[in-house]
Amino acid sequence: MPSGPGVRLLPNAITVLAMCAGLSGVQFALTNNYAVAIGAIGAAAILDSLDGRIARLLDATSKMGAELDSLADAISFGVSPALMLYIWAHGSDNGLWIVSLIFAACMVLRLARFNTLLEDTEKPPFTKEFFVGVPAPPGALLALLPIVLWLAAGNGFWTSPITVAIWTVIVAALMISRVPTLSLKTIKVPPRIVAPLLVGVVLVAATVLLYPLWALVAAMLIYLAHIPYSVYRYYWLARHPEAWSVPSRERRAIRRAGSAARRFGLRPPLRRRVAGAASRISQVRLPRRSESSTNGTNGDGRRRGWRQLGLRRQERR
Repeated sequence: MPSGPGVRLLPNAITVLAMCAGLSGVQFALTNNYAVAIGAIGAAAILDSLDGRIARLLDATSKMGAELDSLADAISFGVSPALMLYIWAHGSDNGLWIVSLIFAACMVLRLARFNTLLEDTEKPPFTKEFFVGVPAPPGALLALLPIVLWLAAGNGFWTSPITVAIWTVIVAALMISRVPTLSLKTIKVPPRIVAPLLVGVVLVAATVLLYPLWALVAAMLIYLAHIPYSVYRYYWLARHPEAWSVPSRERRAIRRAGSAARRFGLRPPLRRRVAGAASRISQVRLPRRSESSTNGTNGDGRRRGWRQLGLRRQERR
C-alpha cells in the first residue's frame, strides 16, 4: 500500500530536526554552555538513528531522504563538532583550525563512501553486520570526548591543545579507515537474555540520569574497546563461509569446534598432499630380485641368514 504525503514527510522532518540539533550545539558552545552543546549532539545522534528506521517501517524511503540524511549528518556530526572543538580550545591558533578542517573533511568523505558502498551488490552477506570505519554519530561523540572529560573531571592532559589535536586526527582517521565496526542494526537478542537485558537498560538509564557525563565517557570507552573484537569477528567470518547464514548459536558451535581442534593439535586432512605423495611413491622403482635371491641366497652364492630373510627366530621354551 503506497504511503501518503504526510507519512513520507515524517522521516525527512526527523532528519531536519537532527540537523537543527547539531547546529544548535555550535550556538550553545558560543555561549559557553558546553554541557547542553554535548546534549544537542547526542540528541542529533538519537534522531539520526530513528529517521531511517521510521522510513523503512512506514515504507516511506526515497532518494531525496537518503541525500538529505547524508547532508544532515555532514553538518550535525562533521561541521558542528569541529567548530565546537575549535571554540572550546580557544581557537586562535591556525593549527587547531586545520585540525577542525581535517575532521570535517574526513566526515564528509566517510559519508560519501558509505553511500557508495550501499550500491555494491557483490559484497559477502556477512558484511551487512559491520560498518566500514567508525560511523558518523560515534565519530562525533568520540571527537568531543576531551570536552566531556573536562566537564566531568576538570582540567587535565586531555585539555592540552596538542592532545586535542592528536585525538581529533586519530578519530578522523578511524572514520575513513577500513576498520570494521559492529552494526547494532543486525544484532539479535536471544529470548533467554531479554529479562536481564531489560534490567540492564534500567541500570543504564539510572546511570545516565544521575551521572550523564561519566556515562557518556564509559560508553565511548566501551565503543573503543569493542573495535578489536569487531576486527576479529570480521576476519573469522571471512574465513568461515559456512557461518555466514546460520544463527548465532550455530556460529558459537563452529567456533568452539575450531578452538577444540587447535587445542588438541588436530590438523585438517592433507587431501592433495597425500595423493601427491602416494603418486610419487608409486613411481619409485624397487630393485629387482635376482633368481638366486628368491632361493634364499645372495648374489655371491652365500646363504642368507634368518635376519636377512626377515624371519624371526623361534623362541626356546
